[in-house]
Amino acid sequence: MKNGRKSDRELARTIGVSQPTITRARSRLEKEGIIKEYTMIPDFRKLGFEIMAITFLRFAKELTDEELNEIRRHSKRVEKERKESLLMAMNGMGLEHNRVFITLHKNYSSYVKALTDAKTFPYVDSSSIESFIISLSDKSHFQPLTLSSVAEYLLKTKEEKKE
Repeated sequence: MKNGRKSDRELARTIGVSQPTITRARSRLEKEGIIKEYTMIPDFRKLGFEIMAITFLRFAKELTDEELNEIRRHSKRVEKERKESLLMAMNGMGLEHNRVFITLHKNYSSYVKALTDAKTFPYVDSSSIESFIISLSDKSHFQPLTLSSVAEYLLKTKEEKKE
């Protein structure tokens, strides 16, 4: 998780096991779906995004599979038109909402357009839309989005289990 570019040979050397052991373990983790993809998390600010928004909303009713597919199709159309970056869209519950989006925006104007678009989605209670806006230029962020912190947690948990 700290460096997805390391080869099986390098990982084996670091951990102190054979390269085939690493290859078998990695293959098993991929097959079980524990490892879903190998990716990076770029510096979004350097890619030209000024704002990250966490937006909560509520569907007006429980949706059928066909209605969810309609929303997905609508979402794809909006995404093509706006060229915003959608990091995550998931169901959940809390704060009187049942859907959350994490999006990146070039500027405040594009964020406002995205909010306007969200109100056009079928089955969305437009009065329920609320956002938390993060300036990616703010130098006082405590823990930016990385997977290194998750990797460190897993290592610490593994060491505590040994003790």
